[in-house]
Amino acid sequence: MILVTGGAGQVATELAARSAQVSRVGRPEFDFDRPETIAASFDQVQPSLVVNAAAWTAVDAAEAEEAAALRANRDGPAELARLCAAAGIPLVHISTDYVFDGRKGAPYVETDPTCPTGVYGSSKLAGEQAVLSYDRAIVLRTSWVYAAIGKNFVRTMLGAAQKTKTLKVVADQHGCPTNAGDLADAILAIAARVADGWRPDYAGIFNAAGTGSTTWHGLALATFEEAARHGRAMPTVNPIATADWPTPAKRPPDSRLDCSKLARVFDVHLPAWRPSLAHTVDVIITV
Repeated sequence: MILVTGGAGQVATELAARSAQVSRVGRPEFDFDRPETIAASFDQVQPSLVVNAAAWTAVDAAEAEEAAALRANRDGPAELARLCAAAGIPLVHISTDYVFDGRKGAPYVETDPTCPTGVYGSSKLAGEQAVLSYDRAIVLRTSWVYAAIGKNFVRTMLGAAQKTKTLKVVADQHGCPTNAGDLADAILAIAARVADGWRPDYAGIFNAAGTGSTTWHGLALATFEEAARHGRAMPTVNPIATADWPTPAKRPPDSRLDCSKLARVFDVHLPAWRPSLAHTVDVIITV
């Protein structure tokens, strides 16, 4: 059985939809703010592998609530890693492109120096460091995750377009949109490989994001183009600079991820982002 944290979150939901071997846990029965619930869930499920999809993901709110972000993104994962080590089972931990400052000017590889620009990225980097103290930990850095459920950029854009005909979207931040279902498929493929026998090169950090890249403005336009196939009106989407949309947390301007290591070690490739976006928009609008 695979224990998946993150409750009703995007990745946890997609994992549960794809495998009967997934046992999801989340609040209130599983809560990183109550460490005793972590061990209780672990004991109840008796997993053969753990996927940590639970995290503090409110990037701007983290700036004012650093202690809470660290409990969720560092301390909770550290306890999961401790339990996995005691049981001798692998841990797959989901991390983020926000561990980088976005100044490289090219897609990041796993060995590039990290330099988070905010509390969220710093707390996620601390979580990576905590779980990597365990020699059977796999860290998956992903980016710009969206799904047909939950709170994400694609759903936000579709909702905004129902209320206004003109939108402003940041056009100078670059990244790799990642469908949560595609990420779930990748995780299950990794789990299958690991189940066949652990290899030392499975441990460590891997980038796992949708293939290809765009900007937030480009992703918004693509979302509305897909929605137009269903008769939705195309809003006007004006490109703006990051400076024109100030936020408490600083975002990396270019956090594209090179995922060739994931392909090389696990033979796992996430699909191109645009077809996955089309499918997601179809589900959102028609269901």
